[in-house]
Amino acid sequence: MTATIRPGELFVDDRGAVAQLHGIGIQRVGEHWYAWGEDKTAGDRFTAVACYRSPDLANWEFRGAAISAGEGDLAPDRIVERPKALQRPDGRWVLLLHIESADYSDARVGFAIADRPEGPYEYLGSERPLGNLSRDIGVYQEDGVGYLLSEDRDHGLHIYRLRADHCGVESIVATLRQQDRPEIGYESPTLVRHDGTYYLFGSDLTGWDLNDNKYATASALEGPWSEWSDFAPPGSRTFDSQVSVVVPVGDGHVYIGDRWLRDDLASSAPVWLPLHIGDGAARLDWRDEWSIQEMTR
Repeated sequence: MTATIRPGELFVDDRGAVAQLHGIGIQRVGEHWYAWGEDKTAGDRFTAVACYRSPDLANWEFRGAAISAGEGDLAPDRIVERPKALQRPDGRWVLLLHIESADYSDARVGFAIADRPEGPYEYLGSERPLGNLSRDIGVYQEDGVGYLLSEDRDHGLHIYRLRADHCGVESIVATLRQQDRPEIGYESPTLVRHDGTYYLFGSDLTGWDLNDNKYATASALEGPWSEWSDFAPPGSRTFDSQVSVVVPVGDGHVYIGDRWLRDDLASSAPVWLPLHIGDGAARLDWRDEWSIQEMTR
């Protein structure tokens, strides 16, 4: 099988179906990459979080629904977004979710737990972390400690330390705001560490409209954090995508972004590109095609 990745083209899974990898979370597990995505085959209302695995980020095997529609937070009239998974030190898996009502007034983070990365996950419930709004989320883990990245429209972008069981929030580590509009932060956050520097990425709050995504850096999670800067060519609207996650791959990193088609969410194509990170700077360049083999030699 070819391992070529073409940004802007849909992935097709081993069943011949469009891989539902929207709002993706992704982790390396042994020889495979596991990915969790919003299943949008029925539109924006919740049906399931789909789980896939791949040896090369190009060919995807469907592993089933990690969690499916039910009742309460997971009812089929609800919105469940941004599935992100972490493995605890005890080996169990925790799935974190953006939990919403149809009018986006709930602004909560949900937690589910499983013995295997593909699930099935047992849903535990949701919260507003420390009473704050929580919309787009990301996760990060270091030395067995889990962190939640969460956009709070009233206060900015929070980095929270999770409880030891990863199933709730313990404290705020840092809060970041935009320098041009300090009343808000950035959404769709993702965080990586490279050569002792943390790189935090996010998207501006422009609804369905795309924008030039930004990044900031720090030598400690508590900060101080740098000012926000572009990492894609200014005016490119991050190659017409919204960051979902940045993934360490081999000696490099991969940017994974979404192109949201509001009227056809199930066929919204992803933008996956090598991301150059180092010496406190991040840069995203367009490539018509590439493969993971380039990054793992």
